[in-house]
Amino acid sequence: MKLLPDLFEKNREWAKETEQQDPGFFKELAKDQNPDFLWIGCSDSRVPANQIVGLPPGNLFVHRNVANVVVHSDLNCQSVLQYSVEVLKVNHVIVCGHYGCGGVTAALQDQSFGLIDNWLRHIKDSIDRHAEELDQISDQKEKINRMCELNRKSTSNECCELPFRAESMEQWSGNQHTRLDLRSQRRVAK
Repeated sequence: MKLLPDLFEKNREWAKETEQQDPGFFKELAKDQNPDFLWIGCSDSRVPANQIVGLPPGNLFVHRNVANVVVHSDLNCQSVLQYSVEVLKVNHVIVCGHYGCGGVTAALQDQSFGLIDNWLRHIKDSIDRHAEELDQISDQKEKINRMCELNRKSTSNECCELPFRAESMEQWSGNQHTRLDLRSQRRVAK
């Protein structure tokens, strides 16, 4: 396990190497933020947004939470969505889930995990809506993975229903065509 001083040192090394490889990188990066994409994904440390899509810093605006959930009551997520669409003018909103998600796995279990149970309630509601389909899956890993897919789809649908969206649609310029990426998780490299 790394201690904070170790992490700070690694950061200094990374910054030095980055500046040597690309002189002026940080100066240029500090000027403006103009990403084409908003990434809504899971907080899972095994899913590093920029790395898995091969984009350098500044090209992907990122919002993460446990199990990539978007709900109408989450002002943080709504603010990120509104800011990215209306101010940053992103062209694509990507909702990325992943197989083996710990949040989805926890929601499928019949036990309490404390405060996070409130957050997992949104996934549990989705589990209830899809109970008939999920009950047909006997393999637990397959059931978790199917629920990960359903959760990502639910999150994508919720993005389309947020209150600010209708107002934003009217304000968008004619050349900004923001689209929500609803592709299957199966297309994302494992």
